[in-house]
Amino acid sequence: MKKIIPFLSMMIVIMAVLVLGQNWLAQINKPPIKAANTNQVLNIYNWGDYIDPALLAKFTKETGYQVNYDTFDSNQALETKVKQGGTHYDVIFPSEYLVSKMTQEGLLAKLDYSKIHGVDNLAKHLLNQKYDPHNEHSLPYFWGTTGIMYNDQVFHASQLNAWGKLWNPEFKDQLLLIDGPREMLQPAIQALGYSLNTENQAQIKQIFNKFVALGPNIRGIVTDEKKQLLINGDANVAVTYNGDAQVVIDANPHVKFLIPKEGGPIWTDNMAIPKNSNNKKAAYAFINFMLNPKNAAQNAEYVAYSSPNQAALKYLPKSITQNSVLYPAASQLKHAQHYNNQPLRYFNEYNEVYLEAKTKVSLSGGLK
Repeated sequence: MKKIIPFLSMMIVIMAVLVLGQNWLAQINKPPIKAANTNQVLNIYNWGDYIDPALLAKFTKETGYQVNYDTFDSNQALETKVKQGGTHYDVIFPSEYLVSKMTQEGLLAKLDYSKIHGVDNLAKHLLNQKYDPHNEHSLPYFWGTTGIMYNDQVFHASQLNAWGKLWNPEFKDQLLLIDGPREMLQPAIQALGYSLNTENQAQIKQIFNKFVALGPNIRGIVTDEKKQLLINGDANVAVTYNGDAQVVIDANPHVKFLIPKEGGPIWTDNMAIPKNSNNKKAAYAFINFMLNPKNAAQNAEYVAYSSPNQAALKYLPKSITQNSVLYPAASQLKHAQHYNNQPLRYFNEYNEVYLEAKTKVSLSGGLK
């Protein structure tokens, strides 16, 4: 699952890319910093802007481990770097489907729970999922949901409380969708009542036809552009991640967010230890450090995403913990689904359906 960086941070990253010519290939070829005693070094590979830097300094002060901290911007970059094998990271942060894929490929170490403290603090609805049964290879780090954000001066929640309502004629040329094979097709899948992980050929064909029928209502299939469009009032409806929605809501109070009654995708980014880690002792120390409720709370407040650590919530302000965008009620999550890793055949099939469907609605990632 994509981790969304808050809008301002994303703009900073974009400017840095333009100036430095950096891309994910550069990331995966970047060597770790050398250290005299590798037993005292912890090598971390995480999404950009996804931890409070003060916590890294605190970890070093408390444990004595120096931290080499590298970042990536996609699960593809993470997987490629680990597969190359030249860099031995000790803690990595894959999204749920990649946990499953890397486990199947033998790239992740099985967690030794005799060395981990604080797992009981983690939200039960995020544990023991199909992508990692019994959490043998990963633990949740942050989590979020996908739903619909809309301008309440133009539309009402009752017009958007079911995925199927996006096909209604009042949304002609109004809808922004997330650009990505499974993300783009997700509203059609859920409007039909199918699993987000369906591998049924007849259902996949119906999903394609259902999506094509949405064409007249689609204004664009985009990524981060949707935030500024909603902030400025230049668009009124978008399927989006809750973290993106909160950024927009903070800038434009007329924007609201909801999860339709059928539920929506729920995603997690996770802490895991690569099998080729050279310092698993330090990795366990870091995982325990991040499971500490006060540290988890400090991290959640800095990153502005939903913490899976229930014990951390009492250390967060009520303006965060009572925010239903970041922490939806259990009733809103009862139909939520995780994306699972799929066999290559179906992965390729979704990609083909995605590309053909985009062509059918005469869009290639731009705006009408």
